[in-house]
Amino acid sequence: MGRVADLMNEWGKALGLPKKQRRRWKAAAWLHDSVKEEAPAELRKVLRGRLRLLPDNVVHGPAAAALLRRDGVIDEPLMQAISYHTLGHPMFETIGLALYAADFLEPGRRSRKKWRAELRERAPEDMDGVVHEIVGARIRFLMKKGRPVRPETIALWNVGAEGEAWVRASAV
Repeated sequence: MGRVADLMNEWGKALGLPKKQRRRWKAAAWLHDSVKEEAPAELRKVLRGRLRLLPDNVVHGPAAAALLRRDGVIDEPLMQAISYHTLGHPMFETIGLALYAADFLEPGRRSRKKWRAELRERAPEDMDGVVHEIVGARIRFLMKKGRPVRPETIALWNVGAEGEAWVRASAV
């Protein structure tokens, strides 16, 4: 989580975000995997509806957001970023795109180091393009393994493929 937070802070600085917004981005990074080590069956207990059906390896995001909401956090773009940091979401605001990318690109990842480093460097000036490239890579990986691709991931791909700008809030 620390490497993701450092990357999010670095990108926030490169984008000229005010210190308050950079702290928000870093909070997303520190919180996104906060319950990852908990048992998926326990995490499902705080979820509602179809989120309970998510695979074990991604249920921690929505559960972390649900627990934060329960504790009074009302920043929905932040909650959406945390909830869908592994799957992506077509309605991501900039914080969601950045967390999705940073989680995938953090320097501790062992595979495709050169490619990931190039994307990390490019991200601040081309977040949409970088996210689209990551989504494509994830979809190809899942298809190659014969695994299902979640509708949220497909929808994120489609938004980028159509050349539409992702939702942006003035608060970033």
